[in-house]
Amino acid sequence: MLKDHAKIMKAIAASGEIIGRKKLQKMIYIAKKLDFPFHEKYQFHFFGPYSEELTLRVEELCNMGFLNEIKEKKGGYFQYRYSLTESGEEFLQLNEVEMPLLPTCLVDMNEQSARFLELVSTVLYFDNLEKTEIKEKVFTLKSKQKYTDEEIEQAFQYIEGLKVKSTVQ
Repeated sequence: MLKDHAKIMKAIAASGEIIGRKKLQKMIYIAKKLDFPFHEKYQFHFFGPYSEELTLRVEELCNMGFLNEIKEKKGGYFQYRYSLTESGEEFLQLNEVEMPLLPTCLVDMNEQSARFLELVSTVLYFDNLEKTEIKEKVFTLKSKQKYTDEEIEQAFQYIEGLKVKSTVQ
């Protein structure tokens, strides 16, 4: 039962700290699309791919004392910071999760903005379409974000770079 929970803990541990619920959602989704063994189901939502399962697992991990969730007021909204607790680190040592290439990818993703990861995850969500169709989807579904052609091209290049990192050491 806790195998999927442990994978999320491994992802957060590898990242050190993840700032923002949206960022956490996008990082796990992108890792899943890179064929890391995350099993949460995702649906398209306001900010791109979203998993209710992931939200529930994170909540459970906080309730079990394995994750720290720090709520900070940022202007007109709240921001959440996630990191492993000491208990969470002990649990992970006892229940080792083997995903050796995951930390490299997650550290890279964690350095990106949530806005950019929203774009990357949206592009990946529609990866069964042609590139021009993906761009149309982004411009239509993400019109409020005002992504440029250059940003979309950067997202495609970023995905290719992550694919290399996730398969070659």
